Amino acid sequence: MLKMKTRSGAKKRFSVTAGGKVKCKKPGQRHLLIGDSGNQNRRSRKPVIVAKTDMKTMKKIMPYSF
Repeated sequence: MLKMKTRSGAKKRFSVTAGGKVKCKKPGQRHLLIGDSGNQNRRSRKPVIVAKTDMKTMKKIMPYSF
């Protein structure tokens, strides 16, 4: 049986934690930041865990990470 390919865009943007959860960086931190409040900018610096509803998709695009 052939190996499944990992989406190369996904492997650059997502990482899997030791517990099997998927971690990613929040979008919107490159430009046009002057309109956001400081609290909003601070909150978006921290990485987030991908929702459980999206885990099926994550396992499909990154099959060998889990």
